[in-house]
Amino acid sequence: MNANEPGFFISFEGIDGAGKSTHINAYCDLLRDRFPDRSVVLTREPGGTALGEQLRAVLLEAPMHLETEALLMFAARREHIEQVIEPALAAGHIVVSDRFTDASFAYQGGGRGLPLAKLNALEQWVQGRADGRLLQPNTTFLFDLPGAVAEARRSKARSPDKFEQLDLAFFERVRQEYLRRVKADPLRFVLVDATQTQEVIWDFLRQVPLAIR
Repeated sequence: MNANEPGFFISFEGIDGAGKSTHINAYCDLLRDRFPDRSVVLTREPGGTALGEQLRAVLLEAPMHLETEALLMFAARREHIEQVIEPALAAGHIVVSDRFTDASFAYQGGGRGLPLAKLNALEQWVQGRADGRLLQPNTTFLFDLPGAVAEARRSKARSPDKFEQLDLAFFERVRQEYLRRVKADPLRFVLVDATQTQEVIWDFLRQVPLAIR
């Protein structure tokens, strides 16, 4: 993203059970209150479009080859960018997405072991722009907590999808890849200590400054 573009792009990330979805709707309402002249578009990945939601159902339930999984994730993302994200940013809206490309690096890369070079190539292809820039969120909130804590939370939640059924070692690898990306791009990420209470986390989110003009 370019700071001079009219819109602003925010993503929420974290391993399953980290609690990001608990706060995302309230955070969108907060943005609407703070920026009443801006539309706030809440979306998600995989999903966000009619085609993306169909692919989401397949991705979260059907067994498939790892590379097929990554390709479908980025296919859904390409449609999402084309149909939702870029039009909204061009119109000056604030886009808030429940996951974006960091999740692909964390889950397919860190968790499943797909070489990061392949994910880098897909990222450049799907998110690259004619001027050479890469579409990325302006700000990414990473809800971070140990895999064992997330596992305990997931056990109390809804029926698990195929990712949520994976073992603790998988989620620790996912977490470590998320943290590696934070170190590689510290200006974009806001690290949220998701071991804290919902009230403490919400208070923290409310105080994070955003460069929205």
